[in-house]
Amino acid sequence: MTETDEVQQAELLVCIKCRRGVEAPEDDRRPGARLYDNLTTRELPEGVTVTPVECLQNCDDGCTVALRGPGRWTYIYGRLHEDADVETLVGGAELYRGTTDGLIPWRQRPEHFKRNCIARVPPLTPAKEAANG
Repeated sequence: MTETDEVQQAELLVCIKCRRGVEAPEDDRRPGARLYDNLTTRELPEGVTVTPVECLQNCDDGCTVALRGPGRWTYIYGRLHEDADVETLVGGAELYRGTTDGLIPWRQRPEHFKRNCIARVPPLTPAKEAANG
């Protein structure tokens, strides 16, 4: 694989503390942890990784995830269901991974991404600077 063929990386951060507005006993898997489990037990697109995080501070609108990649905008999405939205997240992560700046064209975004974006954060290093090294 040459440098130009290198697969873009995308990381899906999943809040495993999310309760999705449901009280869960301490010994039970919270909805956020079940979302993480559901994502990690299926085949993911090349270049997409899933990472558990303790809290994304969006407790009223969970389950919540963040989608990030080198030199790209980071997106935070909420109002996810641990079972119903797994395919949406996998497909959206694949679309995101295919971008150079993290901006999926509006018409290509999964419907859930269009309506449930909590925030977007600019890249630490602008894409132009990241490309120039």
